[in-house]
Amino acid sequence: MTEFTIMGLLPNIAAELLPAQWAASQEDAIAQAGWLISLYALGVVVGAPTIAGSVARFPRHRVMVCLALALTVFTAFTVVAPSFGLVAASRFLAGLPHGAYFGIGALVAADVLGPGKRAKGVAFVLTGLTIANVVGVPLGTFLGQQFGWRTAFAVVAGIFALATVAILVFVPRAPGQPGRTLRAELGVFRIPQVWFALATGAIGFGGFFAVYSYVAPMVTEVAGSPAWVVPIVLVVVGLGMTFGNLVGGHLADVDLRRTVLGGLLLLAIVLAALALTAQWIVLLALFGFGVGFVSSALSPAIQTRLMDVSADNQSIAAALNHSALNIGNSLGAFLGGVVIALGWGYVAPAWVGGLLALAGLAIALVSYRLPDRSQTLAGHRSEPLPFD
Repeated sequence: MTEFTIMGLLPNIAAELLPAQWAASQEDAIAQAGWLISLYALGVVVGAPTIAGSVARFPRHRVMVCLALALTVFTAFTVVAPSFGLVAASRFLAGLPHGAYFGIGALVAADVLGPGKRAKGVAFVLTGLTIANVVGVPLGTFLGQQFGWRTAFAVVAGIFALATVAILVFVPRAPGQPGRTLRAELGVFRIPQVWFALATGAIGFGGFFAVYSYVAPMVTEVAGSPAWVVPIVLVVVGLGMTFGNLVGGHLADVDLRRTVLGGLLLLAIVLAALALTAQWIVLLALFGFGVGFVSSALSPAIQTRLMDVSADNQSIAAALNHSALNIGNSLGAFLGGVVIALGWGYVAPAWVGGLLALAGLAIALVSYRLPDRSQTLAGHRSEPLPFD
């Protein structure tokens, strides 16, 4: 909710924080407001590996409490920040703990379920993220439209505060890895296939975020629907993400390679279909569901691929998956804003998204043609990991 609610409120934020630009050109103002999405994603990219690697040796439940508290404070800063620059700073700061928080949370869930069900624990956390897009994001968008966009972030800060208490009360004690250091964790970057997996996720998922970031103006300006339709479309996209995550986990278990390659190709096709039919609200919602479905079906597949090639660097690998997704978030939002600012219209981000999905497909094809040297470069690991 903290990451995606803003996407349905870009026009509201632009009108309040960028009044001069809004008066001159609403497209330019919305494109500039899109930087807030990119800055949050940049915070995730920077914070995920550095924080996850630095805290790997500490008890995980304590780390989660600290990260949840940081998310509470920085989101509250967004609520009270008076200018665009300070809101931008707050969004970057709020993004820093994001990747480590969800990555460590996935590991804790995996440990709670025990041997043989670790992947199910990770999928459970990812399902929670997709449900947030069905309930939390549309609700936040509705509240922001009715009572001001700051209200939505006040609700998010309150949820983070409750989450902090819930972790203290309910999350069992989980030991860290005393022998792990940041330097040891960063050894994962010596594995070439890790870079290919990250690039596949970052660029391929950029296609989804190029569209999702600008859903609000696409609904109101292209399809000509009233603003109250935006939360409904977000619910439809969120439902697609929820079902896609469940189906994608099954498909990845059956054939990981075909799920990754076929999913990226299908994502490009659905994005092109959305671009061609966005002027009709029913088809916009239908293909929005398809975009959410396919992109979330890819999520567990790409995370599994990353785990497969990360050898014994599991803590940082779990966080790096969120870095990859948020590089895609930043890239998609930025390029979508660029084509809007160029005057190509609010449908242009969908075409950009299709190209990004095809680029991710090309990277995945190259990676599968190269040998997997992860075991050699990561210490000659001979036994399979629970994620393998």
